[in-house]
Amino acid sequence: MTTLHLAPKEMAVTRLEVDAEIPAWAWSRGWASVSRTADEVSIVHSWELSADAGRRSGPWRMLSVEGPLAHDLVGVLLALLEPLARAGVPVFVISTFDTDHVLVPAPRLAAAVAALTGAGHRVVPMPEG
Repeated sequence: MTTLHLAPKEMAVTRLEVDAEIPAWAWSRGWASVSRTADEVSIVHSWELSADAGRRSGPWRMLSVEGPLAHDLVGVLLALLEPLARAGVPVFVISTFDTDHVLVPAPRLAAAVAALTGAGHRVVPMPEG
């Protein structure tokens, strides 16, 4: 059984051009993840932050795996993504050094939680701080 912490706020995923500067709002407050590839810059951030610099999708709700996770664990994401796929819930996934974060479309949150708890996982509110 995996424990997932449900973030209290809606999230967005914003795409910027590869040569774009990272906007100040990406660092202003709260949870954010910035990824740069050879083709794009993606920023995951609180829905309430400005995103007029690029394309934005969402709102998403974020479920974070209770961690930290050892880097030699196998199948953590598979155990989460299989029940979500069976329930037809799209995902956007981010991995950090300590854990994994699965974002689901906000309108599909109830279906996602039902699928995950039905597969034996536990979903709890994200701790403060």
